[in-house]
This record gives sequence, C-alpha cells and structure tokens, in this order.
Amino acid sequence: MTSIKEQAAISRLLSFLQDWDNAGKVTRSHILNNFIETNQGKTGPELEQEFSQGASLFLVRLTTWLRLTYMTGLCLEKLLRSIGIFLSAVSSNRYLIEFLEVGGVLTLLEILALEKISEGDKKESIKLLQVIANSGRKYKELICESYGVRSIAEFLATCKSEETQEEVQVLLDSLLHGNPKYQNQVYKGLIALLPSTSPKAQQLSLQALRTAQPIVGSTHPSIVDCVLSVLRTMHLEVQYEAIKLIKDLVNYDVCPALLKGLVDLLIPSVKETLKLQPKILTDSAALQLTAHLPVFLQQAAAAKAIRVLARGNLSLAEEMLHLHVVPSLMAAMGNTDHSNSQRQASLTLEFFVQTFPVVEEQVRRSMGEELYKLFLSNAEDLYMKMDSVQVDILAANKVNVTKTLYPRGLLYGNRHSDDGLGDQEQLDDITHFQEDKEGQE
Repeated sequence: MTSIKEQAAISRLLSFLQDWDNAGKVTRSHILNNFIETNQGKTGPELEQEFSQGASLFLVRLTTWLRLTYMTGLCLEKLLRSIGIFLSAVSSNRYLIEFLEVGGVLTLLEILALEKISEGDKKESIKLLQVIANSGRKYKELICESYGVRSIAEFLATCKSEETQEEVQVLLDSLLHGNPKYQNQVYKGLIALLPSTSPKAQQLSLQALRTAQPIVGSTHPSIVDCVLSVLRTMHLEVQYEAIKLIKDLVNYDVCPALLKGLVDLLIPSVKETLKLQPKILTDSAALQLTAHLPVFLQQAAAAKAIRVLARGNLSLAEEMLHLHVVPSLMAAMGNTDHSNSQRQASLTLEFFVQTFPVVEEQVRRSMGEELYKLFLSNAEDLYMKMDSVQVDILAANKVNVTKTLYPRGLLYGNRHSDDGLGDQEQLDDITHFQEDKEGQE
C-alpha cells in the first residue's frame, strides 16, 4: 500500500502530464523551458525521482510530439534538448532504448535533410546523434544502417556555421572509432566530401581522413585524385591540411600515383590554361583573375607539397627525379601568369640542386651562368629579377637527369620521414602568400 507522500507525488506527476496533454504550443514551450532549466545534468535515478518513477511517461510524450511536428520546426530545438537530457543522463540506457524503438534515429537523420529547419535545430539533432553513437558499437551500427553517414556528410557539406560543422566532425569521428563493420563507409563518406564547395567542410574532412587512414588501413583508389583536386583551393588552411594528408598517404600503396600526380600538376594541361584566354581577349578585367585561376593555385601547391615530401624523405625525392620533376619545376618557374607558382617551384628546385649533384650540373647547363647565379643568390625572389629571355629558357628547358641517375633505391636507403618537417615552412608560405595577395590588390 502506497504512503500518503507517494500518493501525492503520483498525483503531481499525473497533473503534470495532464497539463502537457491539454497545453497548446505556447504553454508546452514554457513547460520545456522549465524542464531544461531544472533537470539539466541530472542522472537517470534523479530524473525518476523527479517524476515519481514515471519519467518514461514524459519521454514518450516528447518523442510523440517530435514525430508529429519535426517537419514544421515547432519548438524543435527545445524539444531536442529536452530529449537530450534523458538520453545523456548517467544510468539512462532504458531511455535510449525507448527513444530508438520509436524510430528516433531516423527522425534525427530526416531533420538534417529538411530545408525549412534552422541550422540551430539541426545542430541539436547532431548532438543527439553524438550521444547515441557514444553509447556503444551497436548504436553506431544502427546509425550507419539507417544511411546515416550519407545524411551526416551531406549536412556537413551544406551547413554554414563553422561551430555546427565542427560538431558534425565530432560525430563522424565517433562513427569511425570502434565501428569495424562500417568504418570503410565513413572513410568513403569523408573522401566524398573533398570536392565540397565549403572550405570548412574540406578542412574538417581532411583532418578526419588523417585519423581514418590508419584505422582503415588500405586506401581507396579515388583518394589520390580527390586530394590533389583540393590543392586548387585558394584557402590556405585547406591547402595546409591537404599537404599534411599527402605526407601520410605516401606511406601507403597510393604513393606512386600520388607522386606522379604531383609532378604532373607542375605543367597544367593546355586545355586548362586555354580556358581563360577567350575571356582575356574580350575582357581586360579577366587579366586580374589569373592570380587565382584554380589550375595555377594547384600548380603552386603541388610545388610546395613536393618540397615538403622531398625534405622529409630523400628516397621520395629520388623517386620524383625519375618522374622528371626537375624539368617540370623549371617549366613552372617560367609561368609568368602566377608569381606564387614561380616562387614555390624555385624554392623546390633549390632543394634538389643542393641535394643532388647531378641535378646541379644539368640545371646550371640549362639555365646558363647568368641565370644560374641569380637563382643561387636568391631562389625565392628569382621570379622578380628574370627577363623575358630567361623566362623562355626555363619554360622550354629540356633537362633530363634520369639518364645519369642510379636505379631506384640505390642512391638512398630505406625511407625515413619526419612528420614535423615542413610544417613551419608551410606556415611561412601562408604568411608570404598573404603578403603577395595584398600587394596585388
């Protein structure tokens, strides 16, 4: 037989539930505000005590209202935060199961795809998905089985708030760890985000891929083209992360394709460079666009990436010599349409000249004494001191060092790498590039 105190508590609970059932949207909004203020951070047992062992009766009302109104966005943020109090409470596994049994995961994922829903509401949905994913492997699998990776990745690519994007990255990182059945699905989803038009989405995806690659182990064939395409960005924070990922990827089976791809980018295809010519002939303002033409940004970034890789690993440097990196760098130095390409290529060539005597000999012979002396005196500023004849010499060079090289692997021993090497140089390049950009404006 229940005591008078217990009967009073049950009576208060029933009265509270009746008030909710009879309330309109304004009153329900006030009820949610009070619930959030008084119950934030409570444990499962504390919530049960608050609701006289009937907390699930209120949770089921919240989830029912969510399913009925989520498409309208009515009180959605408060509603999701209230449900979050139940799901994130310590010793609250029963609440999680109750929420999932009524299709909670699918509802949260559908919210992400609705255009009329505010980004703030969607952010709360992401936070609930984080709580679910962090509850264990089977819950991560449930999200992935519900086509969650695709929905989450698409939202990351389209959302505008950087704070929200960072929350999405946290969720994807959670789905990546301790989820062997679907870790490859998450990995492929991150690669699919690289062509995104959102620089922040690209940056976060590149960071997540650096975490994902050692977990997944094997590489996906598409990652080479995708990461090289990212080098077209004019956002230096994205370029920085791309080069960091490239440094990691050279330790995997895609290394040959990656090195070849980087060297090929030093000489843009005729098709790419001709795209702007008709505009230049008809619009003088188009001349100012060449400094940010994606193919030239990619050329400069490739030259920098090659330098970072070569300095960190002489075996990679030697492999790139076999890929004709030296004549390609010299050709890039002759690209008067993009000064940063000239600068980056010159600095990279300087490293190869200083490291390999055979390169020094052939570069000197191709440049001629006067140009070579200018190059040695200050490789970084060489592009500002060359005349048109010297530019033509670089652009049309026929250097071929491969004939005088040892077979691959004999010049230097096993590969070695230093993940920290090149980071400071990248930061210095960012500063220099920004100064160049300001000077052009």
